[in-house]
Amino acid sequence: MRKRNGFTLIELLVVIAIIAMLMAILMPALRRVREQARMVGCCANLRQWSLTLNSYCTDNDGKFFSGVNNLGHWWPCQLSEDLKNWKKNKIWFCPTATKPIIDEFGNNSETFNIDRAWGIFTGDYGGYSSGENGIAGSYGLNSYLIVIPHDSSYVRNIPASYGYRNFLEVPQASRVPVLMDGLRFDLFPIETDGPPANEYDSWQGESRMARVCINRHRGSICSSFADGSVRKVPLKELWTLKWHRQFQTNGPWTLAGGVTSDLWPQWIRPYPDF
Repeated sequence: MRKRNGFTLIELLVVIAIIAMLMAILMPALRRVREQARMVGCCANLRQWSLTLNSYCTDNDGKFFSGVNNLGHWWPCQLSEDLKNWKKNKIWFCPTATKPIIDEFGNNSETFNIDRAWGIFTGDYGGYSSGENGIAGSYGLNSYLIVIPHDSSYVRNIPASYGYRNFLEVPQASRVPVLMDGLRFDLFPIETDGPPANEYDSWQGESRMARVCINRHRGSICSSFADGSVRKVPLKELWTLKWHRQFQTNGPWTLAGGVTSDLWPQWIRPYPDF
């Protein structure tokens, strides 16, 4: 009897089919594990930022940054050189969005997108330098925390009195977002701001909420809060947070304000309502 030295064609096909089946089962799980790791890394960055910002305010009698003009713009320029430097300070970047849309030579590679960082911005703004390598990152600040003059107003005529004048005495601190995943380093959302019409076209129109309502972590973003906590925030919950003192948490994009499923763009409808 002749001895067999290898597999038959049928046996090889069966083995290949089994491997393909196992890969089909394992790949979604591996993607979820990879995304979970990115979200954990994002939250870790925001915890570091939370400590840094709390320390800054403690050393300044509770006062946050002022921005470089009366509107509270360009606050990153007021950071120390090491903190503003995107090459040295890697906590500027969510692990899901590490590549800036503008390169070191000023070339704009594409429009703002949920998986790209903003920057690199160089030069001087309001008398403040953007630092040795410029500023870049993938997090945005709730800019109603910025202390602007009493007789001034934030973007779209939001009175200065609506802002949080003392960071260490913020009411409902666990509901006040501080730093989070975003397409811009300063954020000024209002109640009537809607979500982006398309999941990957978040920078559009006047809606400032669209610049933070980005599907970076499977229907959520990561955010730090004024009480020092950091957590994942489902996208539709953004409209129920206390962005400024007079922000209506029962506005038109909340269940309490009467929003219905058909009003949401198709891409965001499956996510939980608030």
